[in-house]
Amino acid sequence: MGPVKPWRTALVAFVIDAAFVTLFVLIGRRSHGETTSAAGVFDTLWPFLVALVVGWLVTWAWRRPLAIVWPGVPVWLMTVALGMLIRTSAGQGVEPSFIAVAAVVLGVFLVGWRLVALPFVRRRRIARTAAAAAAAVAVDRSVR
Repeated sequence: MGPVKPWRTALVAFVIDAAFVTLFVLIGRRSHGETTSAAGVFDTLWPFLVALVVGWLVTWAWRRPLAIVWPGVPVWLMTVALGMLIRTSAGQGVEPSFIAVAAVVLGVFLVGWRLVALPFVRRRRIARTAAAAAAAVAVDRSVR
C-alpha cells in the first residue's frame, strides 16, 4: 500500500462534491419536468458550483477534504446559502420550499458521502499505521 497523495484525495473529494451537486440539479430539473439539456442543466448548476468552489476555498477544504464537521458541514451550508444568493442575483427563482429541499438534499449528499467514507478512511489509516510500525520494528531489529 503506497503513500496517499493529499492532492489526489482533495481532487477526488472535490469531484465527488461537484458530482453530487450536479446530481441534485439533474434530479430537480427532472422532477419539475424541465429539460436535461446541457444548457438547461448548466443554467441551474452554475450558481451552486460557484458556491461549492467558494466553500472549498473559504474552508481550505483541500487540507482535510474527507472531514465531516470541518469542512464538510460549512461547505454544504455555503453551497446552499451562496448558491441561493447567486441564483437570486442572476434573476433565477428562489422559493422557500426550494431552499428547504436544496438544504436537505445537498446536506445528505455533501455530508452523507463523507459519513459513508469514514469507516474506509479509518481502516486505511489503521493499515498504514500498522505497516509503518512493522517497518520500524524491522529496521530496529536489523540495526541490533
